[in-house]
This record gives sequence, structure tokens and C-alpha cells, in this order.
Amino acid sequence: MSLKKALLAATLLSLPMAATANAQSWDPRVQGIYIGAGLGTNYLDTADGDRTSISFEWGWAGVLSVGYGFGNGLRIELEGNYRNNDVDTIKVNGVNTPRAGGTATTWGLMVNALYDFNLGPVLPYVGVGAGYAWHDYDSVGFRQNSGGNSGTVNVGGTNGAFAYQAILGLAFPIQAVPGLALTAEGRFFGTANEDIDGRANGNFSVNGQAYNARESVKFPADNYNWSLLFGVRYNFGRTAAPVAAPVVAPPPARTFLVFFDWNRDNLTDRARQIIAEAAQASRTQQVTRLEVNGYTDTSGSAQYNMGLSIRRANNVAAELVRLGIPRNQIVARGFGETNLLVPTPDNTREPQNRRVEIILR
Repeated sequence: MSLKKALLAATLLSLPMAATANAQSWDPRVQGIYIGAGLGTNYLDTADGDRTSISFEWGWAGVLSVGYGFGNGLRIELEGNYRNNDVDTIKVNGVNTPRAGGTATTWGLMVNALYDFNLGPVLPYVGVGAGYAWHDYDSVGFRQNSGGNSGTVNVGGTNGAFAYQAILGLAFPIQAVPGLALTAEGRFFGTANEDIDGRANGNFSVNGQAYNARESVKFPADNYNWSLLFGVRYNFGRTAAPVAAPVVAPPPARTFLVFFDWNRDNLTDRARQIIAEAAQASRTQQVTRLEVNGYTDTSGSAQYNMGLSIRRANNVAAELVRLGIPRNQIVARGFGETNLLVPTPDNTREPQNRRVEIILR
């Protein structure tokens, strides 16, 4: 293979790789200001005290956030959150109390630090957060009216405490809307808790233990949440990913063959006709260069044949110029008895090897 052909092949092979690299250079990770929102389900762990434990039904959780991405995967955000769970059961000394009810609610403000991993169409991310949250018990307690015992135990109040969380999520960028992504994430959210004070009114008997009226009680306010959220995120100022330009293969080179009599370099009528066809084709195609390559058969010496091939090429080039092709577009060369069209032994007359190739590029 000639050096020129090798360079052309290497260039063509490099074009798709360059286009692929250009497409991969687009990074969908957050750059600049963004907003996000998520909504989903929340599980609140059982709150255990010395003699009392409270379990909760599955509830719901929601978050709103505004943040800033640095374009390298790191981002920080300010988040507001809300969680709500109804009481399922209240146990005293391991025994379910009658008619348990109430609601536990948490709302808070968090500062989060997160990191996005660029894996193409899906962006996993991890994060941690710290802040402050308020944990509220609304009418948490139970009521008894049987066996001569009646009354209520009711707890209501709000505790504020340090809050912390861990985040593990996936973002799915929407290519059709630059900056928009769908998110799915799991979160653990907890607070530093204290018991919430309550009041017992009436006479109770739970598991054989009597409780007198109007005594103070404490309910545990453990606040450990597991949330599964689905949401959206929008990164302002993003543009569409660059689209790699399709690689257009250059048109195949077109070749015209002009044949010569033995040991002659003059043009026959048929030769002039073929040269005219090549000149016409060069005007109708996007041709930037005409290669005019002269050859001989193997009869005669190699030195003589080299000179003969050059004369043949120059005569064809002169005819092309006469037909209106600029001389600076023509490259005329002689190759002697090399590159045989029909392989033959030395000192063999072969009409097809006595030729000039006009190659339109």
C-alpha cells in the first residue's frame, strides 16, 4: 500500500472515533443553579421507651430543594422536607393499648452535599446532609373505657433537634429537554430526640398495672425515617448535547484508461475520446485533482520504460489542458514498468500494460 493510500485510510478511520469522542465529551452532570422536588413514601421506625413503644403506619414524604452544581459531579443544595405518619399501635409493658391513634409529623431544613457519577444515560449519586428539624406528636395516645376503667392518655407537642440524612439516588437526564432529569432515591433521615411529655386522665389497667388519673407520662420520640422518593430536577441554562456530524465518505475515485501502441507515446483517436470523457466528468463532479499516471509493459529496459511512461503521462496531461482543465489541477507522473495491470514476465509485450490512468479525486 502506498503512503498516500495509508494516510487516506487512517484519516477515514479516525473520523468516526473523533465524532464519538465529541459526543462523549458532553457531560450531563449539573452545572450551575438547579431546583428539584420529590414525593414518595416514608417508613418511621418504632419509637421505644422504658415501658412504652409506638409503631407507625407507612406515611408519605416530600422534599423541595435549590442548589448549585460545579460541573464536576459535586453539588450543594438547600432542602426543605416534610414527613407524616399515623400511629399504628401503642404498647405499654409489651401489651397493645386500646384505641391507639395520633399522627407524627416532621419538617426541617437541610444543607446537603452530593456527588453525581457520570455513567452516560444514568447518573447515580450519593449525598449527606445536616440541618434542623421539628418533630411533632399530634394527639398521640390511647383511650380505655372497659372493665371499670376509663380515661385517656394523650401526648401532643413539638421538639426541635439536630437532623442528619444519607442519600442514594439515580438521575435519568431527558435528552429532549436539556437540563431536565427524573430522579429516584432512597433516604435515611434522623434527628436527635427527646421524650415528649403527656398527661394521663382517668384510671387505667394495662397488663395488670394500674395507672392513676392526672399523672404525667412521657412518650418516646425516636425519629428514624426511611424514605423512597421519585421526583424531577431542572438545571437552568443547559443546552442540548452536541450531535456528532455524520461522517460522509468521499466519493470513490473514478479512473479512465488510455492505451498506447507498443513503444509509442502519441495519442490515438480513441485515446483522445477517452481523455475528453475524463475532462467532461471532472467538470460535473467535485474533483479537486486529476492524477495522470503513465505505465509501460516489460519489453525494453527499465530506464527506457521510465522515460516512455513519463512522456505518455505528459501527452495526456497536455490534452487535458487543451480541453480546458487547469494545469495546476493535474499531477502527471511516470511509473515505468511497475504496477502492471496484467502480470507478465520480463521482456513481454502486453497491450493492457501500455497505458495511462486518469484518476479523478
